[in-house]
Amino acid sequence: MSTKAQVAVLRTQPETVLQDYDRLFDLAGVQDALDPQATTILKDNISWHFPMPSANTTPWQLEGTILALQRRGYTDQVCVQNQTVVTNAFKGEDLNNYVPIFQQYDIPVLYNFKGDDMDWVRYEPQAEMLALNHIYPEGIYIPDYFRGKNIVHLPTVKAHIYTTTTGAMKNAFGGLLTKHRHYTHTWIHETLVDLLAIQKEIHSGIFAVMDGTTAGDGPGPRIMRPVVKNVILASADQVAIDAVAAAMMGFEPLAIDYIRLAHERGLGVGDLREIEIVGDTDAADERWGFEVGMSMHRFLAWLGWYGPTKFLQKLVFRTPLVTIPTLVSEIEHDYIHWPLKENKIYKRWRAETSWGQMFAQYQEQGHLGQANG
Repeated sequence: MSTKAQVAVLRTQPETVLQDYDRLFDLAGVQDALDPQATTILKDNISWHFPMPSANTTPWQLEGTILALQRRGYTDQVCVQNQTVVTNAFKGEDLNNYVPIFQQYDIPVLYNFKGDDMDWVRYEPQAEMLALNHIYPEGIYIPDYFRGKNIVHLPTVKAHIYTTTTGAMKNAFGGLLTKHRHYTHTWIHETLVDLLAIQKEIHSGIFAVMDGTTAGDGPGPRIMRPVVKNVILASADQVAIDAVAAAMMGFEPLAIDYIRLAHERGLGVGDLREIEIVGDTDAADERWGFEVGMSMHRFLAWLGWYGPTKFLQKLVFRTPLVTIPTLVSEIEHDYIHWPLKENKIYKRWRAETSWGQMFAQYQEQGHLGQANG
């Protein structure tokens, strides 16, 4: 694309983080991106219901976003949660300290898996689909509630076993696809591009706010090595913000298929040479040397989705046999990794880092309000 995309990057610290989020919104041009007359969906990111540092939207990211939007007249805000086969939305919003923030600012919470909140309706995209049409030959279904509304994505800066990095584009995955979204994993990069094309058709505005106060190195999005990095990012260009975050983590953005494909299809800018950084420009020049690495979960995922046994996909993942890999993943994450390793990492982060201590402050107070900003 010839026109430069803009990504705002700021360094931050706990004492000023809400104020910094407010400044970030101005730098990234939120008022040019969102329709002031439309409802704004807050799409937080719960990769794991446990409070694993860097895995989930941070409470200060959520509160900073709500306040920044309200100050600019976007008072009609609604959070939409999704469920996965291994992540519990109710447990996640509780353990990650979102519930008191929703209550403090009167933010209604809807669930795309509850029929009383929204219906799934068939959608015929105008854009040519790379994967979704053949993954879902019976039709592409999306939540009817999403149409005609702004959406603000709240991902974190982290690596991912399927997509190398995960951010704004991947954050649409849970909201726009049904509980059968695991069907897409073999074509995950193409799926993310299709979902961005659909978002551009159905939403009145799209914006992303990414928290890298603690970033996730390793085979995410749940089992990671959290590293304090003290940065936050925002952009109206979902491809550009993912490209900048990927580069900061140490990856070549255009070597990541979902970024390259989206860039080639004109859905955003993935080439760093065509992206203008505003704010703390030197922060965007950092290269952290993150690596996805290998884990048992990543090996089993590769075996099922890409390896020599992928011919068994339909048998295993589209029949009642799907309960077997689902149960294996739940046992691995919730009953082995969390109690034996990740919970210790979380407790050490909470006790020894300034961001962890701030997380504990949210646990005690519920929200920070105007005191920080």
